[in-house]
Amino acid sequence: MDVIIIGGGPAGLNAALVLGRARRNVVVIDEGRPRNRVTRETHGFLSRDGISPSEFRRIAKEQISAYPGVQFVEDSAVSVTGSDGQFQVTTAQGISYRSRKLLFAAGMKDLPVDINGLADVYGKSAFVCPFCDGWELRDQPLVLIVKGARGLHLAKMLAGWTDSYTICTNGPDEWTDEEREELARHNVPTYDSPIERIESSEGLVERVVLMDGSIIPCKGIFFAPKLAAGSELPQTLGCEMKESGAVVVDAFGKTNIAGVYSAGDAATEMHQAIAAAAMGSLAGAMMTGELLMETWNSR
Repeated sequence: MDVIIIGGGPAGLNAALVLGRARRNVVVIDEGRPRNRVTRETHGFLSRDGISPSEFRRIAKEQISAYPGVQFVEDSAVSVTGSDGQFQVTTAQGISYRSRKLLFAAGMKDLPVDINGLADVYGKSAFVCPFCDGWELRDQPLVLIVKGARGLHLAKMLAGWTDSYTICTNGPDEWTDEEREELARHNVPTYDSPIERIESSEGLVERVVLMDGSIIPCKGIFFAPKLAAGSELPQTLGCEMKESGAVVVDAFGKTNIAGVYSAGDAATEMHQAIAAAAMGSLAGAMMTGELLMETWNSR
């Protein structure tokens, strides 16, 4: 096998497409539970704006199937050993695969957020990225569940989609005096009382109820998710990691470990499907180049 790809989201799929077209032998190991499965639509992806995540993956796999060098395995990678040219990945089903190169593209996974009612609206009227879902909530009254410097940043960003929003920090706001003054100067209402519950109907948020009795009517929510790396395997190989849980890579997706690449949400904080696909495409091309040069130089 030339390349093992761990993760079958936009990054892993686009890498597989590039590698397949380059006549490389590739296996894509993916458990089939992408983070965006809770959302109804994927946005910001040229020619696929509004497509469901499941349909996106179906079309991608259908197109990649034209290249016989690529195979898909619905499984989870649980261990990885070896070094450049001789990697071995073992799955939860006890099957081992060997390859010359590795691509980690398992993205990130959501950790539970302890807010009553949030799970009922997540992906329907509660989102994490205004670039992905801000258009659908334009000019609507929104609640931002976020605190600290991230809260101020999100408030500035949401101003491009609506001028009617309230920040609920769900506890201490973690702001500096300067940040509080800036929010007050822009007339952004803020509440630091813990959230008692989010009330909704068929996934559409209606109001946020706070422990102090405050009720905030709204049509949508943006919140800061709690994330963890989709796979801890890069660390077992010694890959350098960011504090966010993403793998440190260069402009071409290379990690600090020879023969190991990473792409998509697994390697960046810019969590957008089209950006992940672009990173996967570039990593696929770079791995192809490495493989070709190694073969050339061995002759």
